[in-house]
Amino acid sequence: MTGSMIRAARGRIGRWRGRGSLGVKLVLILTAVGLAGSLALTLLLASVIVPSFNQLEAKSIDAQVERTHAALGDFATKVENAVRDYGDWTASYTYMAHPTPEFERESFSTLAMANLNVDGMAYIGNDGRIVIARWRDLARGLDRLDRRDAFAAALVRTDFKRFLGAKSSGHYYLRLGDELAAIGVAKVRRSDGTGDPHGYVVMARRITSRALSEVLQLRATIDLANTPDANRIVAANATMRIAVPIQGADGHAVASAAFTVPRDVSVLGQRMLLLAVTGAIVLLLGVLVMLRRMITRLVLRPLARVEGHMQMVRSSGTLGLLPDEARRDEIGSLGKSFNAMLQQLKDLREQLEVQSFALGKSESAVAVMHNVRNALNPISTILSQGMAQPAPVDRAVLERAVAELAKDDLPAPRRAKLIAFVSAAIEAESADRAHRRDQLQIGREAMSHVLEIIGEQQSAAHERPAVEPCDVTEIIAKNATIARYSGSVSIAFSFPAQPCYVLASRIILSQVIGNLFSNAADAIAAKGTASGSISVSIEEQGDTARIAICDDGEGFAADATPTLFQRGFSTRRHKSGGLGLHWCANSMAAMHGTLRLESEGPGRGAVAVLTLGLAPRAASEIAA
Repeated sequence: MTGSMIRAARGRIGRWRGRGSLGVKLVLILTAVGLAGSLALTLLLASVIVPSFNQLEAKSIDAQVERTHAALGDFATKVENAVRDYGDWTASYTYMAHPTPEFERESFSTLAMANLNVDGMAYIGNDGRIVIARWRDLARGLDRLDRRDAFAAALVRTDFKRFLGAKSSGHYYLRLGDELAAIGVAKVRRSDGTGDPHGYVVMARRITSRALSEVLQLRATIDLANTPDANRIVAANATMRIAVPIQGADGHAVASAAFTVPRDVSVLGQRMLLLAVTGAIVLLLGVLVMLRRMITRLVLRPLARVEGHMQMVRSSGTLGLLPDEARRDEIGSLGKSFNAMLQQLKDLREQLEVQSFALGKSESAVAVMHNVRNALNPISTILSQGMAQPAPVDRAVLERAVAELAKDDLPAPRRAKLIAFVSAAIEAESADRAHRRDQLQIGREAMSHVLEIIGEQQSAAHERPAVEPCDVTEIIAKNATIARYSGSVSIAFSFPAQPCYVLASRIILSQVIGNLFSNAADAIAAKGTASGSISVSIEEQGDTARIAICDDGEGFAADATPTLFQRGFSTRRHKSGGLGLHWCANSMAAMHGTLRLESEGPGRGAVAVLTLGLAPRAASEIAA
């Protein structure tokens, strides 16, 4: 093989690879598998890692909430422990029965409240009456009336009997303006716990954001505006805002302890998931790349070599064998089978070349006989019609009329009628003679066409027909006149009258058009109607003439189009042969033209489209 052929083959291989080749399909399949695997792996890891870290984060949040409750409870418990000492104290029991200034100065002093680490104290009777209430200012060590009044007003609104119930002491949280206080309350009894309670002793300790932050070891705030009845958690990307409700005496929140914690656990889970997915995808991509390289090396390249060799065999026509490779797998077996097939094809080609000459002569003879038969059909029809057609006037009647005219005594009216009859008979005889002469002229042209076919076949048996400018309109008109007598149905023809000169062999083109007219007439007859129509149109497209022959016959199915021009094929079951279309297609190709058939389906007619080169303008004028 030459270098140019090898380069051309390589170019075709490259185009083959770029048009959805096996390699591209395998790459797409591997890519799809990789994507599906990555997605499945991501979903699997996400279903395992994310819930686990979410649980850890939820436990961390619960622990933070518990710590907050414990810190708040520690404030309140200390106040409750302090107030319990004052409640179970005989001095307090006696004071509630008989209040004295000495007890108030001693037990309700600023120093006493400072020692107890409380900010407010009060004694309340069983009827809810405030016996005494004081509030201290930590900054100045003085009472503050506004705080005390707010403290006293809040105590008056509280139902301590309902709050404590059977318990001797308790605690709750109270909002005092812009501050929050832990309240401890205890029933006033003797030191040994006997005696009916004479009232209640209440102590308050302020809870600040700073104090809460120190206990929780994180930045926390007492939010008096946000009072949820349950824990409220607002999650962001990297942090989480938690609000823990602080309940009052009635069980509803009076404030909340709010703080922000980083989402270290969930962020760690996301990073672990990302790391695991990334590692798995990288590993999967590495496996896919290795698989692709191995498939390309072991499968695609050997197949491309076989395909390239097939393309070179196709382009050159030389059945050379594929260079063998020492492989014992399926690819090696494919190469051996391919070489065996090439060897068989080479042997079959030699046998075919031996038989081609004899077959060509036989098929040429059959084609000539087929065309001769088509050309003789109009002659047979004309002769049959002529033999079956009766005389226009009865000879005996005419002789009697002439004999009667010879009489001298014939009346004038009778003579005039006989003269008119004889004149009409002579005219009918003349018209019949002219019609028979026209039919004989058509038969003579058909016979001349037969002789031309035979002569043309004898003069150019195995040569490409010589083309010359010829008027296709004249050829169509001539064959249309003959085709009217080629069948048993009445056919209406229509075709253009404008001359159109094409480059063709006049005899062969006339045979092709005659064959197509004959096939169209058979299709109209096969449809079962008593009449039909054949129309011809001619269009000039650039340097090419397009001749379309349309009929309203039986048509054919669209899937039969590829087999119409095969030797021996016919669209009608009652008719065998099919040599006409096979020969017509070959003849058009020999004249550098084309022939194709089209149909919209059975019962919808057919169109035969011929294309031929237009004759140069000067040559067509000379031919005209």
